[in-house]
Amino acid sequence: MTTDALAATLDAENATIFTYGVVAAYAAAARAQTIAEFTAEHRSRREELTAALTTAATEVPEAAPGYDLPQPITDPVSALTVALSTEEDCTIAYRALLERAEDAAVRGLALGGLTDSARRAATWRLALRISPSTVALPGSTI
Repeated sequence: MTTDALAATLDAENATIFTYGVVAAYAAAARAQTIAEFTAEHRSRREELTAALTTAATEVPEAAPGYDLPQPITDPVSALTVALSTEEDCTIAYRALLERAEDAAVRGLALGGLTDSARRAATWRLALRISPSTVALPGSTI
């Protein structure tokens, strides 16, 4: 059902916004602008997902007070590793939404979110010197 996928994607966005708050505290100062821009992009996507849920006359789930990080952040490198992980989580959520979308508006929202998260993930792979910096099927779990 599209509304379940919308809610799951909203949760992924909320987790990512939370995670970037922690990442910002540990990342190198040179990354502050990028992190701020990426956080703003996620907030914008969160608003779009909230609007889509509201349009579908579905209750909008609240953000959790906190989220578990995939690994401890102790330095700038681990901060970027976690940033990459949270972007990959978003690509998975948006791909699942795209697969379940029942109308063109939701498909467009899902495709835009998938594309943007894949681009941000590539940015972090480049920063971490991971090659290749892109993946063939963003959001694929195989």
